[in-house]
Amino acid sequence: MSSAQNQRVIELRQLLQKASYEYYVLDSPTLEDTVYDRFYRELQDLEAQYPELVTLDSPTQRVGEQPAAQFHTVEHRIPLYSLENAFDISELQQWQERWLRQAKTLQLDIENIWEPSRGKGSHNQNQLNPLSGSSTSEYVCELKIDGSALALTYEDGLLVRGVTRGDGTRGEDITQNVRTIRSIPLKLQGNFPPIVEVRGEAFLGLEVFAELNQQRQAIGEYQFANPRNAAAGTLRQLNAQAVAERRLDFFAYTLHLPEDGLNNPLNYTPPSSQWEALEFLQNLGFRVNPHRQRCADLNAVADYYQQWDSQRRDLAYMTDGVVVKLNSFSLQTQLGFTQKFPRWAIALKYPAEEAPSIVRAITIQVGRTGALTPVAELTPVALAGTTVSRATLHNSDRITELDLRVGDTVIVRKAGEIIPEVVRVLPELRPIDTQPFVMPDHCPACGSGVVKPLGEVVTRCINSSCPAIVQGSILHWSSRDAMDINGLGEKLVQQLVSQKLVESIADLYELTEEQLASLDRFGQKSASKLIAAIIASKSQSWARVLYGLGIRHVGSVNAKAIVQKFPHLDQLAAARISDIAGIYGIGEEIAQSTHTWFSLPTNKALMIRLGKLGLNLGSTEPVAVSPVSNTSITGKVFVITGTLPNRSRPEAKAMIEAQGGKVTDSVSKKTDYLVVGAEAGSKLTKAEGLGIPCLSEADLIALLQGEGE
Repeated sequence: MSSAQNQRVIELRQLLQKASYEYYVLDSPTLEDTVYDRFYRELQDLEAQYPELVTLDSPTQRVGEQPAAQFHTVEHRIPLYSLENAFDISELQQWQERWLRQAKTLQLDIENIWEPSRGKGSHNQNQLNPLSGSSTSEYVCELKIDGSALALTYEDGLLVRGVTRGDGTRGEDITQNVRTIRSIPLKLQGNFPPIVEVRGEAFLGLEVFAELNQQRQAIGEYQFANPRNAAAGTLRQLNAQAVAERRLDFFAYTLHLPEDGLNNPLNYTPPSSQWEALEFLQNLGFRVNPHRQRCADLNAVADYYQQWDSQRRDLAYMTDGVVVKLNSFSLQTQLGFTQKFPRWAIALKYPAEEAPSIVRAITIQVGRTGALTPVAELTPVALAGTTVSRATLHNSDRITELDLRVGDTVIVRKAGEIIPEVVRVLPELRPIDTQPFVMPDHCPACGSGVVKPLGEVVTRCINSSCPAIVQGSILHWSSRDAMDINGLGEKLVQQLVSQKLVESIADLYELTEEQLASLDRFGQKSASKLIAAIIASKSQSWARVLYGLGIRHVGSVNAKAIVQKFPHLDQLAAARISDIAGIYGIGEEIAQSTHTWFSLPTNKALMIRLGKLGLNLGSTEPVAVSPVSNTSITGKVFVITGTLPNRSRPEAKAMIEAQGGKVTDSVSKKTDYLVVGAEAGSKLTKAEGLGIPCLSEADLIALLQGEGE
């Protein structure tokens, strides 16, 4: 191979990458298809003749040669949070009022706050009044694409991983399929840090979707219901060639850069706002939605939302709403997250499919937190592809607001196309002699008195022994994201609670096969299987235990974040509210709730009992490291990859740095050690290729204690 051939490969690769960017991202092609094809074939031939010239970012490497045998589940380094939904401008104003209250609670210095006036009417009549003239709290609006979310990771500018959203914490590694999407660059442009994470939406254009369904109809296969389902189904194809043929597209909308980006030798300027982040993404080579807009206040957001309510029908892709984000990254960081959502962003959805029905009864459900939730029992109605016969009414204030009565004809919709809810009442169709609904003053499950705490809209039963609360707690404890106890269904739990065999989650671990076998429709074989499943749940992680406890506002993602900081029960139980609130994604509300839960004597007794029963309450293994530099560590460069069994990456990093070592994000020839945890990715492959020593967590501890190399 001559240097001329090597140079020709480089030239062709750069030419084709530029042409693809202009065609798929800028929508402004400069090469005719036939010319592009000729150059592509030339590059293909050269790489076939000289395989050593093939690189991961080559245009010829977008489609893998072999179908994947299966997809592996991997953990997201940064969780993918869902967005809270609003369905009209008034709900958007309520969201703004919530984040303003949070900002005032945190005593944030906001130069420009827009508050709603108290008038009624349309958004043009209900103006939002500026308190000053700066743009600190302006919004960025982007069309909400109806597709499938992806998380992309780039190392040293090369695409190394593409993962589905999954549950927000873990998703499927579909890198081979992601590489087929031509609007996703295989190699970044411009200046960038060693690690770049990008989030965005993969979708099918409407024209491509129509062609796909026509093809499927012609060969007798079922047709996709909508472009979103088609996109999700396409991404999970095991054959990347089939994915490529469906011509998925991609819009990027979120950017994560290393926290130490300012010290990067490339001297790039990290964005300080969502608007700058979108421009940064464009400069890296991504396609971002061209219809984004900066809005000074909610009036401008409302105008944008209403403008696209009609114009969206002319787009080449599906959009079901507008994503509204506070522009300032500083303000985003300070506001943080609730259990499920970022406080600084919301999805303003366009109206979902609605249908009329009749309220036959209003029943009360009692949840595991004691909340009494009224539910409308409806005449069955077809809605968004399903039959709906029940709809949540949320709380008594909502019923009063609707003036809802049994016998009323109501309009029902699916909030977020998932949860049925009553939108409004048609009073002109109301029967004679209907009566306003009154919430019960006693719990329908246990007969105890109920309370409505000052400042709250929810009525609650406060009897901790209430069968409904106990039942809800056990069902939550045994759920898939918690202890995952297979076979412990709702009907069985009802029997266990009603017969007083189980009065707390700890009682589950003292059940016998004889007790279970005596229950209705539950034989010896089923009893044996359930006991085995209960025993097996003792090995579940401390994070799952924490989530399973059902602490108010603590979800599965938050639980994992908390145990990263507090790897054992004793550490969390002794933590101050400020210590918990300091965790990324954990706010004051979650911290207060967690601290209060662990301070109650009954809960302390429960945790002691769970510990004696053998459940996993974390690791207290001490790490004996000297406060002075370890000569075998000083100056050594470490990289940490995967999930360590007993401590978080930041904890491992702090241990290494305490001994004089250095921890970096990417593997290179200068790396001395790679610390490897579960589900390690491309860093492990690269380290093995470079002959870099790989350490387990135990090896690292031994090295830090002077027992290793």
